[in-house]
Amino acid sequence: MTEQRYDIVIVGAGAAGIATAASVKKRQPKVSIALIDPAETHFYQPGWTMVGAGIFDPPATSRPMASLIPAGTTWIKQAVVSFEPESNLIILNSGAQIHYEQLVVASGLTLNWSGVEGLEENLGRNGVTSNYSYETAPYTWELVQNIKKGAALFTQPPMPIKCAGAPQKAMYLSADHWRRAGALGDIQIDFCTATPGLFGVAEYVPALMEYVERYGARLNFQTNLKRIDAEQKIAVFSSPEGDIEKPFDMIHVCPPQCAPDFIKASPLSDDAGWVDVDQATLQHKRFENIFSCGDVMNAPNAKTAAAARAQAPVVAENLLAQRAGKGARLGYNGYGSCPLTVERGKIVLAEFGYGGKLLPSFPKSILNGLRPTRLAWHLKADLLPQIYWHAMLKGREWMIKNDVRP
Repeated sequence: MTEQRYDIVIVGAGAAGIATAASVKKRQPKVSIALIDPAETHFYQPGWTMVGAGIFDPPATSRPMASLIPAGTTWIKQAVVSFEPESNLIILNSGAQIHYEQLVVASGLTLNWSGVEGLEENLGRNGVTSNYSYETAPYTWELVQNIKKGAALFTQPPMPIKCAGAPQKAMYLSADHWRRAGALGDIQIDFCTATPGLFGVAEYVPALMEYVERYGARLNFQTNLKRIDAEQKIAVFSSPEGDIEKPFDMIHVCPPQCAPDFIKASPLSDDAGWVDVDQATLQHKRFENIFSCGDVMNAPNAKTAAAARAQAPVVAENLLAQRAGKGARLGYNGYGSCPLTVERGKIVLAEFGYGGKLLPSFPKSILNGLRPTRLAWHLKADLLPQIYWHAMLKGREWMIKNDVRP
């Protein structure tokens, strides 16, 4: 049986995994690092909202994985089957054993398309779409352009999900296109969310409600999609009043989401299946040589690329401190960013941390995140993709503020 040994093993070569590897290498180039991920392509997932609105071309949101692996890092193109943390060991699907001194789990989460009856088999056809998939985000834009009248549904499942604003971003950009095309008055828009409110941080709700009213959208809270009958064009939702049926000509679905099965079944998970970490240090609560970042861990922050960008330096610093026999150096404050695309050319830039504390990156005189601005749009459309590809994934830690621990 093949055995390999590394100083640090990182499971997952998504945004969090690659950024952490790059941040560690910037600090200590000589440590041996293995990145484990079978995917051949890396996706800039925040761009898919823009693909679904005809603003980005799909290829602009992807790169070959090989082009992004940090120099000096070994890429193992396999899947993890199980963890043996007591032995500092990972088992791969090939049967190979990977030994580590320290481990970072950044495997992301699982989109549970089969969690809604009728969704998987109709996704990308019959008026059923989702910006949560590279393959179907272009279909969103196709539907938006073609629909002239009828019913458009936009759904959001129970939390946690990645980018909690994305389901309503799809609604706003679609509605803005219909407004500009003169079709808005003939399209009934419904936002159906399993959550009890429109957005988890109250300060941003007034600006969003102005657009809900502008577009004539109906808000349906505690309304969770459970079944799609694509033949009859009916969506069935559970609600406190019982099941509700809604007809649709177009339905944009955000699928239910959960931790990957191999994480749920591991000794690393909490009762809900997520990697169990200290929310400040991102160090595992039971295994001190294990850290986690990105969507797979259980800290109560928004699961966004911006959050991963803030977490990578925390994990890099604290992992290397632990390696040197010292205490954690940085504390993650829960920072996450959700650029809410309320219309083409304007964004409400929500930036917040644990407990909904506002954590703006800019003074209000430059960019007021509580109001829709064109500057925030340019940040999202022009600057953030460049920061992602050329800074975050290269270990350049721009626009990051974390707490220094005593």
